[in-house]
Amino acid sequence: MYTHRLIAMMGTPAVAAILFLTPSPMLGQARPAAAPAATPTRDTKKAWTMPRMADGHPDLQGVWTTSTLTPLERPAEFANKPFLTAAEAAEYEKQRAEFDKHELGSKGRDGDLVPYNDYWTERINKVVGTRRTSLITDPPDGKIPPLTPEAKRTVEARAKYLKEHPQDGPEDLDLSMRCITRGLPQLPAAYNNNFQIVQAPGSVAILNERIHDARVIPTDGRPHLPPSIRAYMGDSRGRWEGDTLVVDTTNFTEKYSFRGSDKNMHLTERFTRADADTINYEFTIDDPTAFTKPWTAQLPMQRIDSLVYEYACHEGNYGMTGALKGSRVEEKKAAEAAAKRAK
Repeated sequence: MYTHRLIAMMGTPAVAAILFLTPSPMLGQARPAAAPAATPTRDTKKAWTMPRMADGHPDLQGVWTTSTLTPLERPAEFANKPFLTAAEAAEYEKQRAEFDKHELGSKGRDGDLVPYNDYWTERINKVVGTRRTSLITDPPDGKIPPLTPEAKRTVEARAKYLKEHPQDGPEDLDLSMRCITRGLPQLPAAYNNNFQIVQAPGSVAILNERIHDARVIPTDGRPHLPPSIRAYMGDSRGRWEGDTLVVDTTNFTEKYSFRGSDKNMHLTERFTRADADTINYEFTIDDPTAFTKPWTAQLPMQRIDSLVYEYACHEGNYGMTGALKGSRVEEKKAAEAAAKRAK
């Protein structure tokens, strides 16, 4: 059964948590997503004890969200400023709320104007974390390093093709719009940023709510698959370094690209339980044929009191069919205009 989430703040202005992540068009699933639960209040006088599995490793199990309004890259207005003060964050939140009120949209239950795209996005009702101005921590400027000349040519060639052949068929659309994969790393999107982690002896499984991706990560020391075997989400192998789960992923396919990456991307993820309600998630991308140097980002995964719901991406993928139909309409208009000019 198709299950709708309750929206805790339906109809109210979004309270920005530092910066906004630009909402993407609704793809694959026409339902509002849940607002992430606020971090439960903890008694700071009580010492927190790391929960552990029977094998002694930290217990990372549960449902977590990576929702944040902090962008991946640092905006120009915050150049050379990795963190905001509490006062700056509050002022930015105020500006974002005022901006949202003036966007075109529909009336909410309390009469406030709600932008159409914001209606579908997850709302953050509390500033969390360290008020970073970017998720990228290295390089220090908070920017993705430049592409290599070869990778830049590949990206430009792809852009040129799409301009000349706008959505000729579904193969021209990105993998998430086609409901194939959300991809890696586990960065937040506009909605459905929930993950469920399940552990067993010798393996860890991570289930994404969005596009229902699931990774079963061996932690028993087995080697990676041969380079000839490639996958959209690569081949993941995990190991424990103290209390941190380290996941190495290689063997990506050339059909998947993250910000210009190619099949040679080596993704290293680190999951460290920080307290009862937080996992520190950090990833490093090392792709020498795509980026001029490796780069790293980090963000908190917050525990939520919820379930991971069926995404039903293919069944509700009106975004893809709408985009293709729209392109056919534009082509028809262009052909009719050309015919008139030829007369």
